[in-house]
Amino acid sequence: MLRWVIVLIVFGGVDLYAFQAIKTISRGQWLLWLYVIISVLIYGYMTYVFFNYDRSIGPNAATLRAIGLFLLMFLPKVVLFVIMFGEDILRVFIGGYNYLTDNFFSGTSEKYIPTRRLFLSKLALGLSAIPFASLLYGIFKGKYNYKVLKYTLYFEDLPEAFDGFKLTQISDIHSGSFDDKDAIEYAVDLINDQDTDVILFTGDIVNTKAEEMDPWINTFKRIKTPEFGKYSVLGNHDYGEYVSWPSKIEKEANFEAIKNIHNKIDFKLLLNESRYIEKNGQRLALIGVENWGKSFKKAGDLDLATKHISSDDFKILMSHDPSHWEYEVKSHKEHYHLTLSGHTHGLQFGIEIPGFFKWSPVQYVYKQWAGIYKEAGQYINVNRGFGFHAYPGRVGIWPEISVIELKKGSDNA
Repeated sequence: MLRWVIVLIVFGGVDLYAFQAIKTISRGQWLLWLYVIISVLIYGYMTYVFFNYDRSIGPNAATLRAIGLFLLMFLPKVVLFVIMFGEDILRVFIGGYNYLTDNFFSGTSEKYIPTRRLFLSKLALGLSAIPFASLLYGIFKGKYNYKVLKYTLYFEDLPEAFDGFKLTQISDIHSGSFDDKDAIEYAVDLINDQDTDVILFTGDIVNTKAEEMDPWINTFKRIKTPEFGKYSVLGNHDYGEYVSWPSKIEKEANFEAIKNIHNKIDFKLLLNESRYIEKNGQRLALIGVENWGKSFKKAGDLDLATKHISSDDFKILMSHDPSHWEYEVKSHKEHYHLTLSGHTHGLQFGIEIPGFFKWSPVQYVYKQWAGIYKEAGQYINVNRGFGFHAYPGRVGIWPEISVIELKKGSDNA
């Protein structure tokens, strides 16, 4: 009960300040009424979707739409709230100063607390338009604004036969969220255009249910199989744990169906197991673990996955959640040269200026959240994700296809 009271206070406070900003600049009642009507309609729709949410079905188009509308409405209001509340704090201090002046220094103030400034209200509304426009762009364009990000990584102990070896990584397809076939076809073409040696998918092929992938099987089957194959692992969403199931049997059947999807699109699913990739008499080890997350399902088993692997092998590890690297992989007795993860999506919201600046709220949860990181001579690439989930868009953190070239030598080469 207390939780709902806090939520209502927060929402009410944010809306009150947004209303005050509109009221300050409005010369008539029509703008105020328009604001109220739109807010009531969106809150009403959200409430309807929330109370009719079916946990046996899970997230659907209505859920995504409701989340999108909520963010479109609420985040700009938060900007208004911060500015207007800041002004109120200043007004209170000025009022206190005026009061003290009047009562102790024979001042003649007639009004202690000054009125709201029109300029500041206009500024607040102008600034609130930035997240509104960004979120709107993210919904209609940003979520399919695919980027190919290329990296070159150097390893002194890379087998010579693999000098120049290229891999393409995709992650977090979340097929249940897709709504534009042409955009996905374009993305698949981008993958095929990279002309790499192996393609690796690091989990979350669906939001929850295997059937979400049914309309997209033929599309993803178009991903060309390169010389050294296509491999994949599972992510936290692939276990069907975010919905209610009528029975354990149906949940297990869904899990089996999700695993079978990988075979349907010609990917070899690695379930706590490994494969050798051989070239010119030399080899590297490709290891795939099930999901292991600090805050999510821990099904990954590194020791099981590497039981047939030698300590001297060059190792590429596929593990969906980057917290696995932070809390287990990088301190493991075995040396994992390169780990490939996804999971974070970069929160689908942030600011990136390549080579200069990178920020997203998700960085306060995950130490490694987007791109390449290196510690103790080990690398991890956290792919920003192919699809989207919850918020039906992307702002600043675009969908990614990673292309990584392995080179023999030192970082200074």
